Amino acid sequence: MQHRIDTLLQQLKGDQTDSVFITSMENVYYVSNYYTDPHERLVAVFADQKDAPLLILPAMEKEDAIQAGWKEEMLTYHDHEDVWQLFKAYLKERGRTPASMGIEKDHMSVTRLEMLQQILPDTTFSNGTELLQKLRNIKDKKEYNLLKQAAVLADFGVKTGIEAIAAGKSELQIVAELEYALKQEGVTSMSFATTVLSGAKTASPHGTPDSKQIAPGDLVLFDLGVVFEGYCSDITRTVAYKQATADQQHIHDTVRIALEKATAASQAGTAIAEIDKAARGHIEQAGYGEYFTHRVGHGLGIGVHEFPSLSSNNAQPLQEGMCYTIEPGIYLPGVGGVRIEDDIFLTKNGPDVLTAYPRELQIIE
Repeated sequence: MQHRIDTLLQQLKGDQTDSVFITSMENVYYVSNYYTDPHERLVAVFADQKDAPLLILPAMEKEDAIQAGWKEEMLTYHDHEDVWQLFKAYLKERGRTPASMGIEKDHMSVTRLEMLQQILPDTTFSNGTELLQKLRNIKDKKEYNLLKQAAVLADFGVKTGIEAIAAGKSELQIVAELEYALKQEGVTSMSFATTVLSGAKTASPHGTPDSKQIAPGDLVLFDLGVVFEGYCSDITRTVAYKQATADQQHIHDTVRIALEKATAASQAGTAIAEIDKAARGHIEQAGYGEYFTHRVGHGLGIGVHEFPSLSSNNAQPLQEGMCYTIEPGIYLPGVGGVRIEDDIFLTKNGPDVLTAYPRELQIIE
């Protein structure tokens, strides 16, 4: 993790910011390799250009941080102690009171910002989110390997779920079966709540599985991802149970081709908006434009949704080392929908598609 901390400190110099106070667990994990669910407790990394970075965490988590590989200084606290006053005293004692501090404005609560302002009345606060985004946007070889393995496990999860489809089974039963199979493979957590939708429910991009039973003629949509050593995958496939109508086949083909076009457009230097345009243009030509109701994709890494946002108004260029999803969809209210999603890692030679499960419409007997 030292190279990430070194890069962070170099970025601080370039941004003319004295220090940064990292509070989201995704970013804390990125620079420390330590992850926990802090609940209401403060976990943070303080870094400046004067000394080694400081990890702030509950005393009961100290050994976990050491086991995770953290070798720098730690400021630990017990539940009965005021961590903010401890931090203030630490800064004063070490002569590290910063003139300016970058914070994660999209994560930090108003209450915590007010506490920082109270203990650091002469410090100017700015938004350090973009600085951290720059660091995480470009993945290295180790991150690529973790993302690839997460994608392999996602493929396995979809395959297991599709094979579990049978008469009388509910959406929730299939969720349980595929997640159990993933647990047997060593998966400790999913990237997000697994989605299995069937019939007209597939028209809801963020629908919730329930006790609805799979019926012949249903489209069945799977959207899932796993966390592998801190890195996420995210895959969507849509299949048909017993039979598919000509309209269902046509919609599925339209979405699949839109995915292929957007994937082919993924080249370093291409404006991100062009990826959305490639998929959306094909869906619009097929007459379903109004039924494609979301951006074409999102960044992927420690977070299942991170930068870049693959939307029609993002003019930023794609860069080698970015990882993101492409997930076009068509959703017909009251009828049903189709979404197909792949995970993409951008190389100097173009897109490396990490997810591999077949994209053609399968009829499950």
